[in-house]
Amino acid sequence: MSLHAYVNLIEIIIAGGLIALILLQTKSTSLGSVFGGDSAIHRTRRGVEKTLHQATIVLSAIFFLVAVLNVIISV
Repeated sequence: MSLHAYVNLIEIIIAGGLIALILLQTKSTSLGSVFGGDSAIHRTRRGVEKTLHQATIVLSAIFFLVAVLNVIISV
């Protein structure tokens, strides 16, 4: 397998992880929030929620870098 194929495989794995992390972050909210009726209470993330948020940011940055690497390799 070529390097391009390995980078594509890594990108697919990271995308799957990103999808999983984003789906784990969904909050159980009412139907009103779908139409923009979100509560105005500001609360901070704690515990597992904070860890999931930070992991999503890190994984999305890695995904971006791998995507740029993929473009550079394919040229």
